[in-house]
Amino acid sequence: MRRQSSLSLSPLLRVLAAVLLVSTLTSALVVPQIADQQQQQQVFGSVTPSSSWTFAAEESLDPTGRVFPMMKNDLILRAAREFRKVREEHEFFEIVRTPELATKVTLQPIDRYDGLLDAAIIFSDILVVPQALGLVVEMLPGKGPSFPNPLTSPKDMRRLKRHVDVHKELQFVFDAITMTRHALEGRVPLIGFTGAPWTQMAYMVEGGGSKTFSKAKTWIFQHPKESHTLLQRITDVSVDYLVAQVHAGAQLLQIFESWAGELGPIEFKQFSLPYLIQIAHRVKAELVPDRAVPMIVFAKGAWFALEELSEPGSGFDVVSLDWSHTPQGAKAISKGRVALQGNLDPTVLLGGEGAIVEATERMVRGFFSGDGSRRGGYIANLGHGVLPEVSVDAMEVFLKTVHRVGREVAAEAGEDE
Repeated sequence: MRRQSSLSLSPLLRVLAAVLLVSTLTSALVVPQIADQQQQQQVFGSVTPSSSWTFAAEESLDPTGRVFPMMKNDLILRAAREFRKVREEHEFFEIVRTPELATKVTLQPIDRYDGLLDAAIIFSDILVVPQALGLVVEMLPGKGPSFPNPLTSPKDMRRLKRHVDVHKELQFVFDAITMTRHALEGRVPLIGFTGAPWTQMAYMVEGGGSKTFSKAKTWIFQHPKESHTLLQRITDVSVDYLVAQVHAGAQLLQIFESWAGELGPIEFKQFSLPYLIQIAHRVKAELVPDRAVPMIVFAKGAWFALEELSEPGSGFDVVSLDWSHTPQGAKAISKGRVALQGNLDPTVLLGGEGAIVEATERMVRGFFSGDGSRRGGYIANLGHGVLPEVSVDAMEVFLKTVHRVGREVAAEAGEDE
């Protein structure tokens, strides 16, 4: 009989989650911990979990019982021939906007890594929100996201739609979520997501990716009032978008602040953190009482923000980490108030099997060593996205190593298998 922990991250359920991010692509895997059958039904709705999923959920109730490996769906697929075949026939945003294709692509890594991945996120992109606001976004081969007409000055905000009906503009995402929930048949849960306001603003002003983000940062220093106006408009759309994803079938939500590290601690507290917290609180408030779901945040590069994001008042249940944290340091700061996820340097996957195994084992054991190792929960993952040159076999070594070390950690802790 497995021992069940009395620790909890929220009144309804505990969550283990994964967050990985490269550029604007957003996809990850997550395992919720269900306290009882009634709560399980609230999370899974009409889709009955398989016996294997029920076993995993029960086992995960003790944070030392298993370490859950998570990988990023669309980034795995970039290296997989199944996805390359789809991309040869369809443009990126065509896949995003076609529910049948988005469902197909979302399921591919679940099937390829059968038994090694614990959840899925709908294949989509964070930049559908700027598209919904009225901006044109293209995905250019070899370059990434591009805005032909970015916001060059605050006056350009007049080009944005003042009122966005997310069901009109983004219904394809909701249809894809519902279709994928049925196609998964309860094998794993499904997660929804959006990009955080500062990250969205940075793309909208820069016109794409940037090494310095000087244009976006110039905005916040020269036009702080207008910057807050833009950030609030993005926030309002993001709240409606996330709430609608849950109604469509998403069982957890995550927010990607991929350019958080471009801000200093003071600017982060002014132009990022308030909007992250606002989204978490507003989404949960609108979904209360019976549809509220756990929320995950990944503020890449904002190592200085872990304390604020770990506080109960942040509204988040899981904080994902990049590799700028040590396991011991992150645990000391978070104090078990949230689950932690991460944080292997993704370039380790280019180092060969020996390097992958050594670094992965060190990471997992690091998060479970020392005082308070049983507090909060932990999810093994990379600290950022999978690099394009990483092989599918290398990622499989990582996943299998996490499973093996997780079993060893459980055995060493005296847990029953």
